[in-house]
This record gives sequence, C-alpha cells and structure tokens, in this order.
Amino acid sequence: MAPRRPVAAATGVVLILEGLGLVAVHWVLSLFVHGQSMSLDGLDPGHMMWGTRAAGLALGGFVALCGVLALRTALRDRSPGRAARAALVGCAVTHGVLGAVAVGLVGWDAFALLMTVLALLVLTLLSYAAPHPSVTAEPSGDGRGPQRGDGHLQAGQQPAQQGQ
Repeated sequence: MAPRRPVAAATGVVLILEGLGLVAVHWVLSLFVHGQSMSLDGLDPGHMMWGTRAAGLALGGFVALCGVLALRTALRDRSPGRAARAALVGCAVTHGVLGAVAVGLVGWDAFALLMTVLALLVLTLLSYAAPHPSVTAEPSGDGRGPQRGDGHLQAGQQPAQQGQ
C-alpha cells in the first residue's frame, strides 16, 4: 500500500499549483479577449473579459481549495469529512472530464498530466477511505463479537421461517 501522507501532501501541492496556473491562464486569455475586442454573438468585449476572469478565479479557486483540503488531510493524517470528501470527488470528476476533452483539443501530453492528477486524487481518496459504520460499532454481547441468536447466521445454518 502506498504511504498515505506523502501522497495526500503531493496531491495538495499539485492541486494548489494547478489552481494558480488556471487563474493565470484565464487572466491571460481575458487580456487577449480584451485586446482583440472579441465578442460572441454581439456580447460586449468587456463582459467577455470579466467573465473569463471570473471563470478562471472560480475554477482555480475550487482546485486550490481542494489542494488545501488534501494538505489538511495529510497534516492531520485522518480521513476528510463528508464535505471535503465531496469536494475532492468533484475535483476528480472534473479532472476526468477535462482529460477527455483535452485529448481532442490540446493533445496527449495534457491528457497524461490531467490523468496523473486524477490518479493522485483517487489514491488519496482511497487511502483515506471513510470508516464503515459497522466497523466502528461496539460489538454485541460480552465483547467477543456477534453471538448465536444475535441475528447472524452461522456457517451452514439456514434462515428461520417466519410465523412458525
């Protein structure tokens, strides 16, 4: 099994750097939109510029937040909470979809990079799996686990018929 903390820390650092990169790329794209006075179906180029910047800040902020959550998981060495796990899963899904799109638009290098980040996210999520509720529950009886008659079937035992 892979070491949990270094993988989660590497995932966090990579996601923070990727978030900063996304903000920078969108900012540069907004400068091109403004400089070329580009428009989509008559939209104001100023609105296009600010929309590109806002989209870059939102996407980059989300990815960087997921990086902070992964770093926090590595520092605490505990499974992330429900909301943090949902954010990390959402980030993984986003990387999967963007990787599929990147093959056609950018090329295989971008696909490989996005799939590497996806693999780090999945490895972090799996290595810090949420504990199953039955694992943390107190054993029944005198501490020796399930006993006969606790509703559990023993090997070779048939279920009892109801209403006998």
